[in-house]
Amino acid sequence: MRISKVTTKSGDKGKTSLGNGDRVSKSNAFINLLGDIDELNSHIGSAVSACKSTQVSDDLQLIQQDLFNLGGEVSMPNSGTILINESRIAFLEEKIDELNQSLKPLKEFILPGGDEFCSRIHISRSVCRRAERSCVKIIDKIKEKNIWLPYLNRLSDYLFVLARYISSERGSEEILWDREL
Repeated sequence: MRISKVTTKSGDKGKTSLGNGDRVSKSNAFINLLGDIDELNSHIGSAVSACKSTQVSDDLQLIQQDLFNLGGEVSMPNSGTILINESRIAFLEEKIDELNQSLKPLKEFILPGGDEFCSRIHISRSVCRRAERSCVKIIDKIKEKNIWLPYLNRLSDYLFVLARYISSERGSEEILWDREL
């Protein structure tokens, strides 16, 4: 898809087009999911700008590509278009397993935070969870098999484990939830 003109004025009355040409309200559940995916992609891009690891940065940029592919599928519901496949879930699962090997088991919930990078990853994880909830709202409207929900679920797991791993690598102590306060 080539964008030749950004300002079209076609959305001035609260409608927009999906990738399949359907005109829908900007409050449509598919548009909400697309917005959440876009916001997630932006937050991950922000995290990349604070990342000190080439490998992690490369992995996150691959995930950004996945999110564009996921958005492409969402924007063309029931078209048969497949832009993201099971191998991308396997990629996330491999990364989770790899990062988790050196982490201590969790005894309690941890407070999101850490350094600049980890904080941005935690924000990304939270936005990913919102995208997941938005996906649940539309998933029963899709006639074809897709991996949108499992991908988003695994991505939020990856982002959580990544934040824990980087904090651990940098010697930061996780702050546990204190239910006594």
